[in-house]
Amino acid sequence: MTSAPARAARHGRAVPFFVVPFGVLFTLFYLLPIGYAIVQSLYKVERTGTFGPAREVFGGLVQYERVFADGAFWTSIGRVLAFGVVQVPVMLGLALLLALLLDSGLVRGRRFFRLAFFVPYAVPGVIAAIMWGFLYSPNLSPLKPVTSAIDFLSADLVLWAIANVVTWVYVGYNMLIIYSALLAIPAEVYEAARLDGAGQWRIAWSIKIPLVMPAIVLTTVFSIIGTLQLLAEPQVFRSFSSAVSSTYTPNLTVYSTSSIPNFNLAAAFSVVLALTTFVLSFVFLRFTNRKGVQ
Repeated sequence: MTSAPARAARHGRAVPFFVVPFGVLFTLFYLLPIGYAIVQSLYKVERTGTFGPAREVFGGLVQYERVFADGAFWTSIGRVLAFGVVQVPVMLGLALLLALLLDSGLVRGRRFFRLAFFVPYAVPGVIAAIMWGFLYSPNLSPLKPVTSAIDFLSADLVLWAIANVVTWVYVGYNMLIIYSALLAIPAEVYEAARLDGAGQWRIAWSIKIPLVMPAIVLTTVFSIIGTLQLLAEPQVFRSFSSAVSSTYTPNLTVYSTSSIPNFNLAAAFSVVLALTTFVLSFVFLRFTNRKGVQ
């Protein structure tokens, strides 16, 4: 028989075969693009004369000065934060409710409903935005009595019309994560609760929700990141509503700036947006961890 040290040595030699492919892909498609964006953000374009050839020169923090002085960019950050404060709790609340219903045993045809709830996530975001854009448009919608009475594409409502699209697409995705966490709870826990006289509501509130809280925290972090990266839906809605400008969301600002083209300023926008996303996610995780310890 092979000794324990020999097995450990053999397993140790196998580790690089699993780690190296991930490390290479992570470096090529994550670390290098971030590094390249940071480097690009430190340069600026100069011209010799009015029509002289353009050349990139080191500009230090000039691009970041422009970012912090850009009111439209910070307005867009405030807009998506307001979006997230309302949309994320609604979306995750619906996802949790659907997951609890599927796990309760009260619903027949669980496989069908699980697939039905998840199907919207399989629809590409652009297609979903186009579909809902047609539904919201007073001239194109089959629901004309509703869209004629309520202008969902107005400046006051278009943000929440976009929130509805995002919620429709991602509720099923988040439901599946929470439902998977529910399936991992041992059946003995439920049996003990029923022996103590707990009903379905009490089991859901006192056992299921606390035990799937890590999954809820995970989906919340994903949702915070996704909120600040909002791009496809507002980009499509620009075709339906004049209220959606080229700087409506931070990512749309980055996209519009790079289309000018001003890649150096777009890179600075991207770096600041990434840092903002990291800070918000980190603060949320610290808050939830501290609350969990208490």
